[in-house]
Amino acid sequence: MTFQELDLSKKYTYADYLKWTFQERLELIKGKIYAMSPAPNRKHQETSQNLSRILGNFLLEKKCKVYAAPFDVRLTPRKKDKSGKIHTVVQPDICVICDLEKLDDAGCVGAPDLIIEILSPGNTKKEMKEKKEVYEENGVKEYWIVHPTDEYILQYNLENGKFVGGTHYFDDEIVISTAVEGFSTTVSKVLEE
Repeated sequence: MTFQELDLSKKYTYADYLKWTFQERLELIKGKIYAMSPAPNRKHQETSQNLSRILGNFLLEKKCKVYAAPFDVRLTPRKKDKSGKIHTVVQPDICVICDLEKLDDAGCVGAPDLIIEILSPGNTKKEMKEKKEVYEENGVKEYWIVHPTDEYILQYNLENGKFVGGTHYFDDEIVISTAVEGFSTTVSKVLEE
C-alpha cells in the first residue's frame, strides 16, 4: 500500500502507524493522518538546532531529557475514548520529558513537559489547532510555537487543564519556562543565524 492509497476519512491507530513503511513522514492526530513537509527549510532547521543546543546545555546533569524530531510522542486517548487505543502520534520539533518513565525504545508515551513547534510553510492552521487541542487535553504543561519568519515565540502554560497565556515574545525578551524549572532564553538566541 502507498500513502496515496490510504483512506483519509478513516480513523487510524498507533497499531496502523507501526505497519506503514511510507517514505513520507506522517503524524496521527486524533486518528487523522497529517503528512509532514518533506524537509524543513534552513531557517526552521537553524531554529531547531539552536533550541536543541540551548536546552541540551541547560539540561546537562539534570533529570530531564530533550529530544528533536523525528521522535515519536504517543499521546493517550481522549477521556471519552475508553478503547485504550492510541490515536495520536506526533513528532514535535522539540520536546522535553522530565518523567523518564514515559520513555521507551520507540519514543515517549504520554505528555512531555514542554513541547515546541517551529512553524514552517508546510504547517496548516488546522494542524496547529488540532495539535494545540491534543496537547492541552493530554496534559502538556507548556507549549511554545516559534515563528522564525515573523520572529516571535508564543508561549502557553497549562492551568487547571487549559492552556492560558498565549503570550508573544520578541527580540531580546526573555521567555521563562514554567515546566522546565530554571530554564529561560531570549527570542534572539533561539532565532540566531
